[in-house]
Amino acid sequence: MRDGGRARQREQTRQALLRESRRLFATLGYGAVGLSEIVRAAGVTKGALYHHFDGKAALFRAVLEQVQEEVARQVAATADAQDDPWERLVAGCQAFLTAGTAPDVRQIMLVDGPAVLGWAEWRAMDEAASARHLTDELTTLIEAGTIVRRPVAPLAHLLSGAMNEAALWLAGSTDPPGPGRDPGRPVTDAGGAARRLTPRPRPVVLGPSF
Repeated sequence: MRDGGRARQREQTRQALLRESRRLFATLGYGAVGLSEIVRAAGVTKGALYHHFDGKAALFRAVLEQVQEEVARQVAATADAQDDPWERLVAGCQAFLTAGTAPDVRQIMLVDGPAVLGWAEWRAMDEAASARHLTDELTTLIEAGTIVRRPVAPLAHLLSGAMNEAALWLAGSTDPPGPGRDPGRPVTDAGGAARRLTPRPRPVVLGPSF
C-alpha cells in the first residue's frame, strides 16, 4: 500500500472513531461509554484507537472540538446573514440557543464538556469557537456607540455564560417549543424591545459596569 493509501486509511479510521464515539457519547453520556464499545462500533482495534488518541478523554476532546466548531459555523452563518450589527448579535444568540437544544450538542458540549475536561480547558475551547464571534460582534456594537463603551471581555463572558445556561434550561424544559415557537425567541424579543425603548443615539447598556 502506498503512502497515500495508508494516509487515507488512517483518516478513515480516525473519522470512524470520531463518528461512533460522538454517537455513543451523545446517547449514553461520557461516563457510560467504554473504549471497548467505541472500537467495536467503529470496527477497529484498540491499537488503532491509541494510534490516533491517548485515551477516552483525548477522543472526547476531539469530539467536543468538532461539535463546538459546527455550532460556531452555524452561529456565524446565521449572524452574518444580517446587515445590522444589533440584529447580528441577536441572530447569533438565537442560533446558539437553537443549536444548544439539540440532544447531542447539549450532552457533549454543555453537560459532559466541563465535567470531563474541567472548566478552564472547556472555557478556552469555547472561547476559540463561538465565543470569539460574540466578542467580535460586541466590539462592533461598542465602536458604533450602540452599547456603552466598557471592557469587552467581561461582557462577552457574561453573555456567553448566560447563553450556555439558557441552552441547558431550554434543552431540559418540560415545555418544549411547539409549532410557531423557537427556543431563541426570548432573545429576539429582548433585542427588539431594547431597540424600541432606547432612543437614538443613546447607547444600549448591557450588564453592570466593569
